[in-house]
Amino acid sequence: MVTQAARRRWMGVLARADADAIAIRLAEAPALPRHIRLRGPETGLVMARGRQGGDGAPFNLGEMTVTRCSVRLADGAVGHAYVAGRDARQAELAAVLDAALQDPVRRPALLSAVIEPLAEAQAARVTREAAKAAATRVEFFTMATMR
Repeated sequence: MVTQAARRRWMGVLARADADAIAIRLAEAPALPRHIRLRGPETGLVMARGRQGGDGAPFNLGEMTVTRCSVRLADGAVGHAYVAGRDARQAELAAVLDAALQDPVRRPALLSAVIEPLAEAQAARVTREAAKAAATRVEFFTMATMR
């Protein structure tokens, strides 16, 4: 049985990766099983909500474009994906991977060939961007003069 935390992790990685990055990683992975589309991929809008200070009253921030897809594998496993933007290919690849990763036999190979390299690349990108931002940081301080 797949834990909710594990599934949340791999879906987060797939949602942040673009279709080309996923396809490159899939070239080095075992072939994905055949699938049929249950829904989509289709693009629509969702309302993004926020909270002032993280715990204040919720407010509508604005609409966001999202693409969703649901697929079923030949063995009956169902995968779902919601990705930001209009990339139908990314949504379908993510849904197929979601379904395939639920199989305990396929999971180790797909995690090591697709999910882990994508997660490492995303972490490296975050580190690079944080270092770039840190280089522009300015520290302000006040000196008290003694009289």
